[in-house]
Amino acid sequence: MKKNIVLFVLFILPIVAYLFFASGINSFTKLPVITPKVADFGQWKSLNGEKVSLNKKITILGFSGTELLKNRGNYFNLNEKIYQRYHDFADLQFVVICPLGTENEGKKIIDALDDFTDVSQWHFLFTSPQEITAYYDQLQLVGKLDKNFGTPNVYILDKERNLRGRKEKKDYKEGYNTFHLAELSNEMLDDFKVILYEYRAALKKNHNATKEL
Repeated sequence: MKKNIVLFVLFILPIVAYLFFASGINSFTKLPVITPKVADFGQWKSLNGEKVSLNKKITILGFSGTELLKNRGNYFNLNEKIYQRYHDFADLQFVVICPLGTENEGKKIIDALDDFTDVSQWHFLFTSPQEITAYYDQLQLVGKLDKNFGTPNVYILDKERNLRGRKEKKDYKEGYNTFHLAELSNEMLDDFKVILYEYRAALKKNHNATKEL
């Protein structure tokens, strides 16, 4: 009897555990669309004057609000947990929409990140609070911007400008809180890997794999 128990623990239990975790809801399946076809950016000012677009890019999108420097730790968290791991992908960008008047604060954050990170895929865009509010509203999210026109959450958008997340009622997730390292390391990293897997699988299926993903 004891021998059978030992055999079960050594051989059968690991297989059962593997099948259980492999059947997880976000285990390389497909991350649901929360909001389809969100609007592209307007002709908004960026720090270095380049045109930034959502088209054909996987985008991590944030809204800084007016207290950009006060909340700079959130961007360092995001940089450490997500950006530094994946910034070598040519079709990935991190975009933060900021109110006009915070350009100097945005430059200070970029300069600080530049000390230890290739910041070429970080983009800070600047526009009026009214346009920020209108743009956020068309995302049709449950969460709202704070009184400073910002949020600690960031959002994952795919190359077709669809905002992606988790739609199940008990596990609903439309954005990821950059203040909480555990949320970035777990939920966001898991969901981001699903997006990458989708595109890798599509490229492989079409026999057109590239180094971008």
